[in-house]
Amino acid sequence: MTAQPKASELSAFDPLAARAEFEILGREVYGKPLVYLDNAASAQKPRAVLDAMRTFAESEYANVHRGVHYLSAKATQRYEAARETVRRFLNAGSVEEVVFTRGGTEAINLVAQSFLAQHIQPGDEIVLTTMEHHSNIVPWHFLRERQGAVLRWVDVDDGGALDAEAVDAAVGPKTKLVAIAHMSNVLGTVTPLKEIVRRAHAKGVPVLADGCQGAVHEIVDVRDLDVDFYAVTGHKLYGPTGIGALYGKRAHLRAMRPYNGGGEMIAEVTKDNVTYAEPPARFEAGTPPIIESVGFAAALDWLSAFDRHAVAEHEHALLAHATSEIEMLNWARIIGKAPGKSAILSFEAEGMHAHDLATILDREGVAVRAGHHCAQPLMERFGVASTTRASFALYNTREDVDRLVAGLLKACEILG
Repeated sequence: MTAQPKASELSAFDPLAARAEFEILGREVYGKPLVYLDNAASAQKPRAVLDAMRTFAESEYANVHRGVHYLSAKATQRYEAARETVRRFLNAGSVEEVVFTRGGTEAINLVAQSFLAQHIQPGDEIVLTTMEHHSNIVPWHFLRERQGAVLRWVDVDDGGALDAEAVDAAVGPKTKLVAIAHMSNVLGTVTPLKEIVRRAHAKGVPVLADGCQGAVHEIVDVRDLDVDFYAVTGHKLYGPTGIGALYGKRAHLRAMRPYNGGGEMIAEVTKDNVTYAEPPARFEAGTPPIIESVGFAAALDWLSAFDRHAVAEHEHALLAHATSEIEMLNWARIIGKAPGKSAILSFEAEGMHAHDLATILDREGVAVRAGHHCAQPLMERFGVASTTRASFALYNTREDVDRLVAGLLKACEILG
């Protein structure tokens, strides 16, 4: 029998070959084959990632930087090579513009505390949208509480689309930052980020993009976008938890003060003074996520080996199929129908609590997410307390969507 090629060896995208690289997708839950549709929360990890982390831990691990022995030098080489992989994935201009963090949340907090906090005076404004994840809301509330910043909110329309002109209209003489999702984790809306950046820069205002969803489904070029900061997280990009990255323009990073102190982020420490290392080391205090960086790099290399446009077409086809099927259920309402939206489908079911619905789906082997999805202002905007969310990855199939719909029909029989 001829061995099936690995996804990383294919010249074109094959979802079944990709799926074969995820052993967990072959297991059963409650006696039924697993259908994993919770990818917006965290994606599964391919064999290439797990193997890379295990091999590194078994044969190459040591602490990085400053060590003079062989293993430390080797580990440092792998760690910094991972930074280059992230640079290449985002098309940043230099590895000096890539800061490793614990995830997207820490990346955004880093910008809030090290970049913006030193510029905020009472009454200064930060522009947000109602569809932001709490990770791109709470850090700005810190500045509201502690330094008197004002949060200015831009709404989405009834379909969940965001108008660049509406964002532009919210940017005024007191605006210090626009903080916006590249892609909504609830609606699947892909924002007109490049146009928003262009308009904000015309008024002298920097832009931070939360790319934790966008980088998974869109091909990101931070130089083409001209965005000032772009945050990503490893575990949504088929990599490990506990690691992410912040892209920041070099001029911004060099002007920023660190907010986390300790080893590795210093140039020199005396009893009377401390001088800081140049970025990115300035923002990476303590022992970094070394094994995780190897896994993150492996995930990005694995993902980049595919035809990303073909992957996007596959995910959009799944979304279209799911949308068509769920729209035929007269007791279900899809939340978010923005043109060009990506592979996330949120909905509410009449007379059924989202948690009850998700529990029944789970018993059918279908894993989805239920709740407010860390986006409570958006839930308020659409007049719901929670939704059920199915989110698609490159390893999902049309059969997965059919299993979801069958599970919904069974839930209606039980709860309806």
